[in-house]
Amino acid sequence: MKQNIVAICLLLKVFFFHAQHQGFSDPDSILVANKKLPKVLLVGTWHFNYPGLDAFKTEEDNKINILSKKRQKELDELLTYIEQFKPTKIAIESGRNTGYLKWRLKQWQSGKRKLKASELEQIGIRLMHRNKLDTIYGVNAYPLLLELDDNKVKPTSEPYIYEVLERHYFGGNDSISKRYDRYYNYQDLASVKHTLLESFKYFNSDKVLNRDFGAYISGGQFYSDKFEGPDALSMYWMNRNLRIYRNIQNIDYDKDDRILVIFGSSHIAILKWLFECDPTFELIKFNTLTETKS
Repeated sequence: MKQNIVAICLLLKVFFFHAQHQGFSDPDSILVANKKLPKVLLVGTWHFNYPGLDAFKTEEDNKINILSKKRQKELDELLTYIEQFKPTKIAIESGRNTGYLKWRLKQWQSGKRKLKASELEQIGIRLMHRNKLDTIYGVNAYPLLLELDDNKVKPTSEPYIYEVLERHYFGGNDSISKRYDRYYNYQDLASVKHTLLESFKYFNSDKVLNRDFGAYISGGQFYSDKFEGPDALSMYWMNRNLRIYRNIQNIDYDKDDRILVIFGSSHIAILKWLFECDPTFELIKFNTLTETKS
């Protein structure tokens, strides 16, 4: 039955493609054919424990106490919404060694400890429990530019590498960068005024994700005199996300798996683009899940 549904969906995609591009075949008629693909759901989030490691810092008044009774109720609503995806594997913004999270899951289940405020525990561990999963995959990655700086990889052009590293991270004082600062403040304030589910639906919508990535390529230090800005972006941010993507590909999955990826929202625009281009996965968009009414 499921294979029939997949075949029907593929035929519909081919039909709509032909309607727009008469005389040409849909690439997926060759690249995917009638294969069943593992499904992926991307969930962009802010860091619930506000570690302050990102360039933009949330003001104290705009920080959410995820452990409060009100937010815990909203969290339950959010998790119920995500749970409709029925994940069989969960990938998170963590190093490969996730043994500490598995231990915390067991400690929490046995009533020996409470969950911490981070999204890794409040979303990741809770969804492991709800879906009876005993493994969670850390797929975070270290970028090439910092490897070069740490001498983990020998630079081929050392002076230029350090020039890029020291002068061309992201952000700036130009007009568009200042507008992004105002936009980030708006996002923080909006998340205070809305429920978690409402905020997650907004932050994971296509336009918001695309505009979030726009911060890296419009103004700021990307507008370098030569190529220092693009080189920094490609060797740091793009490289990091490509490495994260490769880590996800390396998860032991099969065609029946449903992979839930939970990451800081600034990563999601790039990961979304990569999954949309990759004919070996089927990307499910966050806002297409059917909301369950209690």
